[in-house]
Amino acid sequence: MAKRRPSSHRIAPVASDSPAPVVAAGTLYVVATPIGNLQDLSERARQVLSSAGLVAAEDTRHSLRLLQAHGIKARCISVHEHNEIERVAPILATLKSGAIVALVSDAGTPLVSDPGLRIVRAVIDAGFDVRAVPGPCAAIAALSICGLATDRFCFEGFLPQKSAARCERLATLAGDPRTLIFYEAPHRVGECLADMSSVLGSARRAVVARELTKVFETVYRGTLAELARRAESDADMQRGEIVIIVEGVPGTDDDSDRAELERALTVLLAELPVSQAADLAAKLTGGSRNLAYQLALGISGKRT
Repeated sequence: MAKRRPSSHRIAPVASDSPAPVVAAGTLYVVATPIGNLQDLSERARQVLSSAGLVAAEDTRHSLRLLQAHGIKARCISVHEHNEIERVAPILATLKSGAIVALVSDAGTPLVSDPGLRIVRAVIDAGFDVRAVPGPCAAIAALSICGLATDRFCFEGFLPQKSAARCERLATLAGDPRTLIFYEAPHRVGECLADMSSVLGSARRAVVARELTKVFETVYRGTLAELARRAESDADMQRGEIVIIVEGVPGTDDDSDRAELERALTVLLAELPVSQAADLAAKLTGGSRNLAYQLALGISGKRT
């Protein structure tokens, strides 16, 4: 095993007019790859993949098509959720030999709702460097064009597949003021939007982005109730890669208003249903009824 080196290291900044940096030997590169449009592979990503002694890919068949499209020949091994631990040894052996390893997922940035965490941790623990080659990420791409607040957001990845568990998770997010980002399987997008409408509030604004950067890229905007109805009638909405973005709970003018609502709801929810407790809390405090309802959902969800 290689001698452990400090986990922090300095990388000299590269000026915009400087030549591409030399690939560092014995380093694991976490490489972002296109989410659809093959032209989105960066020049640095192409250089790293071309120089790699080993490409650790979520699906080698998928990644080989990308490599071939860019004229890159590389040795590939699969790294997915079922074999990560057993792939640690060959990856560490490759790094120890002085070669570099490129970790890629099927699309986008590795480890973002994709395998690779065990590999990265093992490489760090063994004392090798890990560097990012940033690039496409479906969550960030969707956020950048959604038209909702982008200053604070929360990436939740995939929600539970079963409705009851999904609603339970959503209830914990009902009072979150941040913009919420989710991934969803196309065949579940309709029922997911319906649950979101029920738990987060039917009037909450949201965006469904499908097939980003691909030929059939489509962005749907509306309230959760509108989008849930659209998903029932529009078969195209239930095809391809899906990102759902939901606006956070509208804030009050003062944090003390929110705290006052929460105190009132904590008492009222012990005796009243969510809707009645929200109505009464808003009247007692002068706060927003919509905010009171979203907070009530969150509080009641944590109790169950």
